[in-house]
Amino acid sequence: MSGGFRAGVVGVLAAIALGAGLSGCGSENDSAVQNGSDTLTIYSSLPLQGPDRDRARDMVNAIKLALQEAGGKVGPFSVTYVPLDAATREARTWTAEKVLDNARQAVRDLNAIAYIGERDSAATALSLPLTNEGHILQVSPSSTYDGLTRESRRQGEPERFYPSGERTFGRVVPADHVQASALVGYMKASGVRTLALLADRQIYGGGLADQVEKAAQRQGIEVFERGRINALRDDLSGAAKNVAETGADAFLFAGTTDGGAARIFNAVAAAAPRMQLFGPAAVVDQAFVSALGDAGRRRMHVTTPALRPRLLPPSARAFRDRFRTTFGRQPAPEALQAYEAAAAVLHSIRSAGIKGNDRRAVTNAFFAIHDRESVLGRYSIDRFGDTTLSRYAGNRIRGSRFVLDKLLEVRE
Repeated sequence: MSGGFRAGVVGVLAAIALGAGLSGCGSENDSAVQNGSDTLTIYSSLPLQGPDRDRARDMVNAIKLALQEAGGKVGPFSVTYVPLDAATREARTWTAEKVLDNARQAVRDLNAIAYIGERDSAATALSLPLTNEGHILQVSPSSTYDGLTRESRRQGEPERFYPSGERTFGRVVPADHVQASALVGYMKASGVRTLALLADRQIYGGGLADQVEKAAQRQGIEVFERGRINALRDDLSGAAKNVAETGADAFLFAGTTDGGAARIFNAVAAAAPRMQLFGPAAVVDQAFVSALGDAGRRRMHVTTPALRPRLLPPSARAFRDRFRTTFGRQPAPEALQAYEAAAAVLHSIRSAGIKGNDRRAVTNAFFAIHDRESVLGRYSIDRFGDTTLSRYAGNRIRGSRFVLDKLLEVRE
């Protein structure tokens, strides 16, 4: 999953960030780390205030659990963890300023070896150029925007995220071209032949809509009404009427819960009473279900890479038990992804051997991950930094809960 762009224009802010306050990074940092520090620091950047607080705190606790289980050491290296808050009390969500400050803090730390974050793709688009210039491995548990790792419709992507010229970013969640294929496959299995498609005006929604359009063309679904809306603020009656007038079998909104997804789905459900509704992983949360009307709930289909425990390896169920025992609650689905992000970082440090304190060596070890047995299943990291995991759950809503409707196997 990955949320929208809430805090300004990525390219401008990233350019400002690269020119501001980075005098302590670059080759000087690499030399200091390579010269023999036996203490390493892993940072994370997640929104610990506002509506995402509980899930983000579960992600932080999952990272803590991974480090506890390693005894705070990997070989000869002691490993510490610094969780940073990407949100502010006033904004109640992540902000560009906080994300940029977090990335700068990690880059300036001579002992920093990895950075876990961000939760949202737009936030990753801000922090990644900084961590890349500092040659720090960045692993996201949940940022899915394709342009972070692969060519997109936005000019200069993904190269603009890598000012060092080297790849330093990876993720343990499938990228959106995989989710798009899962969504379209779910539509085909539900009898959909024509699709009305709208996206939000943010990096996540626009990128996902691009990928859905490509997947639909490959799989023989005709796409209508390809446009962008601000579902949080716009009057949606006109947009919903336009969707209904397409006569499409289904409607997909590529956007997020906090970007107004429930508003547009409610409007379309009222304007087109027989149209099936589809949403991405970014709406798989209780706030979305609570804001969705009865008509929308009955017709809603969503995809998510967060699978039910019975569909995951035994180690995933063991993680849930340890998490519940340690923290007194069931973990949010994203906690499993955060746990694996931390475990993959620790694996990379271990694989780097005596160079476990060398940022480039650890990054290279991450990119060399092959057939890793993990709580998420067996996966490799490809040359782009993407996981080879490709299973999605197709979920419906029953009452106030998401329930499994179909297991979706994506074959690229």
